[in-house]
Amino acid sequence: MSALLAILIGGLYAAGIYMMLRRSIVKLAIGLILLSHAANLLIFTASGIVRAEPPLIENGQLGLSPKSADPLPQALVLTAIVIGFGVLAFAIALCRRAYHSAKTDDLDQFRTTDT
Repeated sequence: MSALLAILIGGLYAAGIYMMLRRSIVKLAIGLILLSHAANLLIFTASGIVRAEPPLIENGQLGLSPKSADPLPQALVLTAIVIGFGVLAFAIALCRRAYHSAKTDDLDQFRTTDT
């Protein structure tokens, strides 16, 4: 299972970088999405994906049971999803503004930043 996820993560990173190197500004935003998803999957895979008990401490216990799931990677990925959504919304707004200013989505056609 982890080998399949490693191949999937590598494919997402490769596709994301490839899309970000394209000339179109829309493909740049799609590459940003793919890189975000690859990073989230990498955090999950690095933490170990297992089905375990919820991370709750019962009354009278001093800590978590050894078979419990680790809540830290889940919290990190949830935070990364929210931050990634904000960055994506900002990137789409910049893409839209750049398209209306330059009348093209080709990055090589942008001649100046003045409008």
